[in-house]
Amino acid sequence: MKNLKKITALGLSAAMVMSMVPATLASADEETGKVYYLNFKPEQATQWEDLAAKYTEETGVQVDVVTAASGTYESTLKSEMAKAEAPTLFQVNGPVGLATWKDYCYDLKDSEVYKHLKSDDFALKNDDGSVQGIAYVIETYGLIYNKKLLNDYMATDGAVISSVDELNNFETLKAVADDIQAKKDDLGIEGAFASTGFDSSSDWRFKTHLANLPIYYEYKADGINSTDAIKGTYLDNYKQIFDLYITDSTCEPTVLSSKTGEDAASEFALGEAVFYQNGTWAYNDIKDNEVADEDLGMLPIYIGVEGEENQGLCTGSENYWCVNNKASEADIQATLDFMNWVISSDEGRTSLSQDMGFVTPFDTFTEEYQAQNPLVTAANEYIDAGKESVAWCFTTMPSENWKNGVGSALLEYAQGTGDWDAVKTAFVDGWAAEYAEQNEGAAEDATEAATEVATEAASEADTEAATEAASEADTEAAETETETATEAA
Repeated sequence: MKNLKKITALGLSAAMVMSMVPATLASADEETGKVYYLNFKPEQATQWEDLAAKYTEETGVQVDVVTAASGTYESTLKSEMAKAEAPTLFQVNGPVGLATWKDYCYDLKDSEVYKHLKSDDFALKNDDGSVQGIAYVIETYGLIYNKKLLNDYMATDGAVISSVDELNNFETLKAVADDIQAKKDDLGIEGAFASTGFDSSSDWRFKTHLANLPIYYEYKADGINSTDAIKGTYLDNYKQIFDLYITDSTCEPTVLSSKTGEDAASEFALGEAVFYQNGTWAYNDIKDNEVADEDLGMLPIYIGVEGEENQGLCTGSENYWCVNNKASEADIQATLDFMNWVISSDEGRTSLSQDMGFVTPFDTFTEEYQAQNPLVTAANEYIDAGKESVAWCFTTMPSENWKNGVGSALLEYAQGTGDWDAVKTAFVDGWAAEYAEQNEGAAEDATEAATEVATEAASEADTEAATEAASEADTEAAETETETATEAA
């Protein structure tokens, strides 16, 4: 019976040791901190995972990278934030996204990352001056064009222009596009513009990026940065550039509903179109095809506004890093250290600029850490020439529902089953309605998210209490069993 005592005692000792191990490890994790990054860009998921692994190997700090599926970031973020192990580093797309998550944003004003930011234009600030988000990638879009095809056109009889420098306003752009369309057979192309597809892989180019232009000019004229009620001052300008896209195109407007982003990229990459609305990120889709790197250029999107000869490209960001202020102090510090390493180490800077192809707003990215992308070079030429960049005002659009409403109205108009008045209604009335609903909803979302986090924490506390009670019950039972066995002996 003495053996029974020993076995029971050993069993209890082992159970105690096993129960202590997780607590010890948790304590160590708490001291060093760990990072959980919820990544927004699926196309760079592998690069982020590789970078995280390098950092862990170098520092011993755990970095987990989870990438949300395309189009699901907001819902994924909401779900992940409700967990006990929530993201310590996440993203918002701008002021609208920040409105939902501002209560979760750590003030970055004293962070090393913020100190290396070239301009406050790339920071999201609260009314009290706190820095709640920092852009980590700057992107540019406009009218990508094929220099060789444009030169071929300029060599034709009666060409409207003799130099691309003359192409600096909507009136000239329309005259050139119309003439190219008339001469497309002679030029061996399908159309002046790549297809204006309204498949979900492409419609954002028009309901969001093209729609940015009338919003930008209205904000500029009114001296504002956002509004709860867009007036639609420049919607006629929006109409005339959209009309040009669908008229001087590689396809008939009736087939636009099924045209994809890949279709448009392919048409341009294979030399079937002269112009293609997209951004610096599209380089990987069009390189290594018929269009040589030296033949890639980018023009501003002109819509017929006074003074647009001085307009530059559309430059901005919808990728702002935010640090979760609900995380532990150790995890917050670990996250800040990781962010600083990403923008200051050789591995981090090489990954962002070369592997991911990002243009960044940090002064740590010296000449050797610049993206090798001819479209980025074109964008920089406009900045160097002193042209006025068009801000990304689309980050103030009230909701995805608003974008979808505008997109549906645009497609109906293009196909001839709707009129432009419906586009105006979706744009103006839809904005006011969605803004009101979203601002009410943002407060509800914040409350709901906080409630979910609290509920999760309470649930875990209940589980821990139940586990502890069960453990105590097991211990008491074991002690009783030992006493009974001893008495029997």
